[in-house]
Amino acid sequence: MTNLFDLPFDEADGAAGPDAGPARDAAPRVYTVTGLTAEIRLQLETTWAEVWVEGEVSNCRPWTTGHIYFSLKDAGAQLRAVMFKSAARALPFKLEDGQHVIARGRLNVYEPKGEYQIVCETIEPKGLGARQLALDQLKKRLQAEGLLDQARKRPLPTLPRKIGIVTSLDGAALRDIIKVLARRYPNAHLVIAPTRVQGDTAAADIARALGLIGRVEGVDVVIAGRGGGSIEDLWAFNEETVARAIARCPVPVISAVGHETDFTLADMVADLRAPTPSAAAEIVVAAKNEFVARIDRLADRADAAVRARVQGGRHDRQRLVGRPAFAGFPARLALRGRHLAEAEADLQRTLRAALARRQRAFQRLQLRLEALNLRRHLARFQTRLTHADAGVRAAILARAHGARARLGSSAARLDALSPLAVLGRGYAVCWDAATQTILRDAAAVADGSAVRVTLHRGELDCTVRGRSLDTPESHVSPPLGAEARRAKAAESRSGPDRP
Repeated sequence: MTNLFDLPFDEADGAAGPDAGPARDAAPRVYTVTGLTAEIRLQLETTWAEVWVEGEVSNCRPWTTGHIYFSLKDAGAQLRAVMFKSAARALPFKLEDGQHVIARGRLNVYEPKGEYQIVCETIEPKGLGARQLALDQLKKRLQAEGLLDQARKRPLPTLPRKIGIVTSLDGAALRDIIKVLARRYPNAHLVIAPTRVQGDTAAADIARALGLIGRVEGVDVVIAGRGGGSIEDLWAFNEETVARAIARCPVPVISAVGHETDFTLADMVADLRAPTPSAAAEIVVAAKNEFVARIDRLADRADAAVRARVQGGRHDRQRLVGRPAFAGFPARLALRGRHLAEAEADLQRTLRAALARRQRAFQRLQLRLEALNLRRHLARFQTRLTHADAGVRAAILARAHGARARLGSSAARLDALSPLAVLGRGYAVCWDAATQTILRDAAAVADGSAVRVTLHRGELDCTVRGRSLDTPESHVSPPLGAEARRAKAAESRSGPDRP
């Protein structure tokens, strides 16, 4: 039996033997498009995890999401590239078509389209530094907006009363500015807005300080700057935020950054550039010195002109006095002076007399006005009103007392005539129970009729058993005693004696 492991790997078809046929006819491996793309992506991302590519930027398209899509090309080929938002934020310049750059990134396959691309992490311009390229682009943009035009530069105030300073509290620039101003302009009012002047956050701090000092009331001019240093130390004054803050400042701004050889974007946007901070302080004071010097020159010229006029007047006077026509002129002038004094005395007397008349008329009018003084009349009216009120009150009281007396008398008479008083003395009122009428005649009542007798206290319901038609006077008798009343009551119950 032939061992298959003893046969050569690349045996010819005839020497392979009868058992070699199935091995040669095995089916090849078939990839799907997604699977093959995934394999290629794995190989590329593993092998080319970091790569540097040099080329020309083409078809650059920044998206609203912050990503940048573009191509890198040379004379023979092109490569698609993308820079995501996280990396694009750190790009110091604006990526544009035609720039020759060197990109660092990793190869990647975009599976939906089956294309490979480079995902860029950093991009640097070839030959020109990234910062310098960014600065050139910013200059062009600001120039297009008109921020670098000389026409928008504002003149410095002639006599600044309040000077703003934007710089670091720890730097030598602030000490130099204060020293110059104290020596040449000691009455200046300084307003200092401290800020960082180098570092990553220096640009934002400088812009914030310019905004704050621009809102201080009365600030006439602002000095913004710092001492010398490397280009990296001074780079905060090349940032767009600082340039726009200088342009927005409502008062003129003097840029004093570094030494005389240093030149920044802030110098281009500011209203005036000073080579050093000390020179900026001297420029601010120079306007005052020129103004004071001009005032001194004008004062000297005015003094000389006055002296010349006075000297010329004296010469003309001496010349005129020496002429024959002016002989005796001092005597005539003295006479005129005397006439003038007399006229002045007459005028004063007339004025005093007129003033006295006016004063007397005023006093008369004042007396008449006092006679018609409403306060005096009002006091008199008040006195009369008080007397009248007292009289009215007395009359009212008298009338009230009289009315009370008449009321008491009437009440007494009414009480004397009241039937209740009569009842109180022992009399009674007899009523017909059926008709509710007072009975005055015994003949009007029949025997057996019901009557009501009203006493001083209470009423009696009675029945008529007998009547007497005699006159009331015959029956009037003195009041009975207790025993007599009981006997009479018994007699009335037993009835009258019959014949």
